[in-house]
Amino acid sequence: MNPTKSAPSGGLVAFVGAGPGDAGLLTVRAAQLLERADLVIGAAELTGRLAGAISGQASVTEAGEPAADGKALIKAARAGQLAVRVFDSDPLLFGTAAAEAGACAKAKVAFEIVPGVPAATAVPAYAGIPLTSPASGDVRIIHAAEVSKLTAGPGTLIILGAEAGPADLGKMLVAAGWPESAPLAITWNGTTTDQHTVLATAGSVAADLKAAGVSLLTAHGRAIAVAGDGVTAQRTLSWFETKPLFGWRVLVPRTKEQAAEVCDRLRAAGAVPEQVPTIAVEPPRTPQQMERAVKGLVTGRYQWIAFTSVNAVKAIREKFEEYGLDARAFAGVKVAAVGEQTGQALRQFGIMPDLVPSGEQSAEGLAADWPAYDDVLDPLNRVLLPRADIATETLVARLTELGWEAEDVTAYRTVRAAPPPAPIREAIKGGGFDAVLFTSSSTVRNLIGIAGKPHAVTVIAAIGPQTAKTAAEYGLRVDVLAGRPSATALVDALAAHGAGLRDAAVAAGEPVRKPSERRRGARRRIR
Repeated sequence: MNPTKSAPSGGLVAFVGAGPGDAGLLTVRAAQLLERADLVIGAAELTGRLAGAISGQASVTEAGEPAADGKALIKAARAGQLAVRVFDSDPLLFGTAAAEAGACAKAKVAFEIVPGVPAATAVPAYAGIPLTSPASGDVRIIHAAEVSKLTAGPGTLIILGAEAGPADLGKMLVAAGWPESAPLAITWNGTTTDQHTVLATAGSVAADLKAAGVSLLTAHGRAIAVAGDGVTAQRTLSWFETKPLFGWRVLVPRTKEQAAEVCDRLRAAGAVPEQVPTIAVEPPRTPQQMERAVKGLVTGRYQWIAFTSVNAVKAIREKFEEYGLDARAFAGVKVAAVGEQTGQALRQFGIMPDLVPSGEQSAEGLAADWPAYDDVLDPLNRVLLPRADIATETLVARLTELGWEAEDVTAYRTVRAAPPPAPIREAIKGGGFDAVLFTSSSTVRNLIGIAGKPHAVTVIAAIGPQTAKTAAEYGLRVDVLAGRPSATALVDALAAHGAGLRDAAVAAGEPVRKPSERRRGARRRIR
């Protein structure tokens, strides 16, 4: 912040660099300001990318003429507001921040400039290209329009705006004195899951792009080129584009709440997850059963409570909070969870499950591990089962065999979700998704019911044999089966499959293509 100028109203204008594309590169200070902002001005594409970081109370405006934007920022600050102007990369690198900040200084309005991670250094890092070496520390950054004015020199040359004419860059470099053999790398859409790097030499750019399957007619998006000896290290140091599911668009037929951990794991593998709920959860038609169940838990009616889904945990927790209760009300009651995600939901509620299946994470797996009732050790024989209205009877039957008295309570109802938007349905049926994760037989049936059957090129991943059997009954080829029945294990199995496809392509000397790019007529497209 400029300490010599302060607005009487206490407002502030912040010029914030958002980095080159990866939302994870947003600085802590930038995130703090966006979270508190009253007004945000920036390019529509940029503010859309940052939507998750921007305060829900903020007014978001598309950037226009610098003079008009400056006036809007100053007006907001004078009204005591926090106004944030966001820029790609760094605000003082090929941006208008200097002029707009100068207007704030002239108007005696407090302002702050928050640097962003510059694309000039971040994109080469994400491509695995070192810009300096012990032998050479020279680095030059230039716009593509100025390349013809350069003379050849030592070190590394970073060329911004390379998307304007990538095939011409090599000619300009050679004309400026670089040898035809000079290593050159062009990276489109750096630091995003659309990133793609092509290695070339100054004398063979057009041929190298064609060999890499890149059509200049369909290529679009920002590009940065790097010329210099450091480019040769890219084959060894490439870490981002070589993630096992890099750029894969993966359909996750689960609700946002259920899919959070799965989506985080997919992103870590380089994928772009997209949630499409196949069921909707609704309260039971009559609440009396749940009310009696909660009362029974508090008064010591039950020896055990078994949770067979995250939704069951959520339903009980909401009912507890409605009555002003918390996890302490479970004192003296043993708690069972059907699997790791249900167990995690319990731990978030402050409850450590006493029993989780040692094998298959399902009602059947839980039934297999359930202890028999012992009238000496167990003071009560009642087990509470809060569950969906369509839950399986397997666990109830097994508990009865073991001497327990199971009390079934409808904690929630499941209904088929509404169909997703038309573009999603078209992508599912047309091969726009690279993979789909099926975590139960019901997700198979419901997804096909609301959106249609996935295209033949789409990789089908199933959590277990029963889910795979259901998929096969619908005519789907199951490519991936989880090593153990958990959603995270399913992601790991899909990642291993993706790595295998990548390794096979590299070994064959072929371009690495996503499953969706194997559709008839599909071409390599840089976005």
